Amino acid sequence: QVQLVESGGGLVQPGGSLRLSCAASGSISSIDAMGWYRQAPGKQRELVARITSGGSTNYAESVKGRFTISRDNAKHTVYLQMNSVKFEDTAVYYCVFERLGPNYWGKGTLVTVSS
Repeated sequence: QVQLVESGGGLVQPGGSLRLSCAASGSISSIDAMGWYRQAPGKQRELVARITSGGSTNYAESVKGRFTISRDNAKHTVYLQMNSVKFEDTAVYYCVFERLGPNYWGKGTLVTVSS
């Protein structure tokens, strides 16, 4: 059974940095794109960043130039480097591994931006 486990969340001050990781355990194959979503209190879940198997990336407008997504296929891991964080980045961040069939989702890691 495949599980995705996020790590790296926590409390960070505005302007600071944080690096999220999401590692898959279990028998995993045929993963296409990987991505990060987030859900802030009272808001819908939204796409933050996505990276294809070929390395193409796309970002939400609100994080462009501040966040960077990357992946390590050998380790079945996706990362999200968050720089210059803002109060509005506060949310639960979820990783997703896309494939043919149901996607794999992590359980989320909380990022709180506060002074």
